[in-house]
Amino acid sequence: MVALEGNMDLGGLILLIIIIMIGPPIVLSILGFIISKNNPKAAKILYILSGIYLLVGLGICGSMMV
Repeated sequence: MVALEGNMDLGGLILLIIIIMIGPPIVLSILGFIISKNNPKAAKILYILSGIYLLVGLGICGSMMV
């Protein structure tokens, strides 16, 4: 019956959702910046993937947070 009570602390869950939403695009952007000197075409692809992941992550995770 404890699981049915409504006063649970969801701070950790919200932090996890935010990390899933913003973490991978930051990592992909950093990798793109590191690779940009040697292989600009691959860096461009990483930037595009980062943008798409951020857009989808903000859409899906953002709708769950509302």
